[in-house]
Amino acid sequence: MKASKVLNTLVAGSLALALGVAALPSGHASASSHREAPLISQDPTADVTDVYAFVSPDNPSTVTLIANWIPLEQPQGGPNFYKFDDSVVYRINIDNTGDGAEDIWYEFRFTTNVQNPETFLYNTGPITSLTDPDYNIRQSYSVTRVNRTPRGGLQKVLIANNVPVPPVNIGPRSTPNYNALATAAITPLQGGGQVFAGQRDDPFFVDLGSIFDLAGLRPLNQFHVIPLPAAPGVDGVAG
Repeated sequence: MKASKVLNTLVAGSLALALGVAALPSGHASASSHREAPLISQDPTADVTDVYAFVSPDNPSTVTLIANWIPLEQPQGGPNFYKFDDSVVYRINIDNTGDGAEDIWYEFRFTTNVQNPETFLYNTGPITSLTDPDYNIRQSYSVTRVNRTPRGGLQKVLIANNVPVPPVNIGPRSTPNYNALATAAITPLQGGGQVFAGQRDDPFFVDLGSIFDLAGLRPLNQFHVIPLPAAPGVDGVAG
C-alpha cells in the first residue's frame, strides 16, 4: 500500500493548484505558504499556500472554501506539467465550534492515469474536452467528508468519486478554450454543493522578486541602504 502524506489546512469559522468546495451548507499545517518555510520548500506538491472562506456572493446562505497548493507555478512548465500528488491526502479542515480543532473536514485523494503509455507527452494534440483522446496524462479525484461525532467518533461519507481535473492551461494550440475545460470540471457533490480542483491564477499581489532582493520595496527604492530608482511594484505571481 502506498504511504500517504496528509496535508491539513484549518479554516476558522502564483499560479497555484487550487481545491475549491463551493456552496456548502453553512488540522493545521506545520510549514507552508509560498515556499518560504525551509522544510516544505523541498516538497512543493504538499505546500499549502493560502486558504479562503467566505460567504458565497451568489448564495448568501452558503459558504465557499478555497485552498491553494503548489505555489509559484509557470503554466508553460512542460513537458511534466504540475499536478496533484497521488501520495498526498489533501484536507480542508473546518472548526465551527471555536475550540481550534477541526469538526468537519474534506479529504481529496488524486489518481493519475496515462491514456497512452507509449508516449511521455502530456497531450498529443489540442484538448477540446475532458475526455479528448489527445488529453494523455489525466488526473481524477475523490472527495470524502468526515464529521466528528458528539462522542468523538468519525463519520466518513464519500461525496464525490472519479471527478476530473482539467488540463493545465498550456497554450492556444494545446488548450484553445481552457475556460470551457475548467468549467466542465466543476462537479456537483452528493448532498449539495460543488467542487473544483485544478490550476488557478494566484489571487495574491506580491512583489516577491523585490522583497527577497534584500527586502526591497520598489516604490521606496531610493530609501534603501542600497538605493535604486523608484519603480512600481510587480505582481510576481500574476497569470
